Amino acid sequence: MPTHNPFTNPAPRGHLDGDFLREEVVLANRNHGALLEALRHDVTPAGLHYLLNHFDVPYVPDAAAWRLAVGGNVITPLSLSVAQIKALPQRTLRVTLECAGNGRGQVTPRWPSMPWMAEAVGTSDWTGTPLKSVLEMAGMQPDTADIAFTGIDRGFDKGDEHAYGRSLTPGLALSDDVLLVTAMNGQPLLPQHGFPLRLIVPGWYGMASVKWLDRIEALTRPYQGYQQVKTYMFKARPEDRGVPITTIRVKSLMVPPGMPDWYTRQRLVEAGPVMVFGRAWSGNGVPIAKVEVSVNGVWSAARLDAPSGRYAWRGWTFDWVATKGEFVVACRAMDAEGATQPLDVPFDRGGFGNNAVQRVQVTVR
Repeated sequence: MPTHNPFTNPAPRGHLDGDFLREEVVLANRNHGALLEALRHDVTPAGLHYLLNHFDVPYVPDAAAWRLAVGGNVITPLSLSVAQIKALPQRTLRVTLECAGNGRGQVTPRWPSMPWMAEAVGTSDWTGTPLKSVLEMAGMQPDTADIAFTGIDRGFDKGDEHAYGRSLTPGLALSDDVLLVTAMNGQPLLPQHGFPLRLIVPGWYGMASVKWLDRIEALTRPYQGYQQVKTYMFKARPEDRGVPITTIRVKSLMVPPGMPDWYTRQRLVEAGPVMVFGRAWSGNGVPIAKVEVSVNGVWSAARLDAPSGRYAWRGWTFDWVATKGEFVVACRAMDAEGATQPLDVPFDRGGFGNNAVQRVQVTVR
């Protein structure tokens, strides 16, 4: 018998340097980032959208049998079918989602978890009904303090058995832009993206957008679910209480120019004009104001494309006249509130919120 049983006596985990653990590799095989070259798509094809699932993807053979329970501190508890939800007023929002742990694999020392590098981001057209319409049907009581959302995906983390769940304050839950979603890019949700029903919270990191949603509960006190209070917290030291992770930090990524070496992913381009292309985004619906590109430390302004939605990333381009040699190309964004990507990786114990500039090694021949 192993000394540590993950269900009754989980092994302690601590920060690491160096090679990735077998467990991290297994997580990387189950989940995936978007290919950086897919940044060319205004809307990420569903199969290329980043994927992070904490537990097994539930098997849902019949969407017609699915019910969403709405209860707790409400006047009229509800049990709604997917068809009833789709019969409510619908809207489509283009939303960029990013995993809160995106970039964890670049943090030193790193926390052993999903070892994201930079690709845990994607943009989709999400179609559903505003959550507000369902909450108004149920009639939240005025002393409601929190709204909890629970999916059917269930498992263990650090010995704690739970179904994946998160919460929102009533004020945010009643926003017109928080959606109960049944379609992604005009098609029914794929199994791995929450079929048949999920939550989308625009402008927040992806952990808030609960998949396989089957229960909403109005609470008179703050929700204490594992994924709300025991993780997804910014912490610099073990003794810190932690700051809850909410809206996405300003960030940009580029399509690596030229062609890659298979193993190192370093890039080769031909001397002459090179157009560098990328995307930039920020949280809470704050627009991107500026993107800059650096070639060997010299920063210049990029051109911004027209916005494609309040919560969607924004395209940008930069013309580089490449000359023979070795170069590091980097990009950084600033949003309309003045937040700017840092040059260095911000340390966080869980590897959360890494929005440092992207750097790409390029050889020009």
